[in-house]
Amino acid sequence: MIQNTSDCIEVRVTASSRDEADRICSAVVERRLAAGAQIVAPIESTYWWAGEVQRSGEWLLLMTTTMERFEDLARCVRELHSYEVPQIIASALVAGTADYLEWIRRETAPPSGG
Repeated sequence: MIQNTSDCIEVRVTASSRDEADRICSAVVERRLAAGAQIVAPIESTYWWAGEVQRSGEWLLLMTTTMERFEDLARCVRELHSYEVPQIIASALVAGTADYLEWIRRETAPPSGG
């Protein structure tokens, strides 16, 4: 069954190394800030930084969570990230299977009493 949603999101982050990507993914899942996280093979990024066009190899992280948990997830990423301004962006999941969306909500629910 397909369900429309407005509370589930996918968060994308780029990391400077596989090790950094692993640390971030492990932390957000262990802290229940994301229901799941994937690391995509190395990518090549081109961007403006310090007044110049830069190019670098990075690792792309994809994390599923809810809007309610986004700020805490972003805070966790910043704690562990090496960049001064890390990419932390979210896209709404406009639809998905009902059981998968419920899994995201269940696994990222804040602990009772806090």
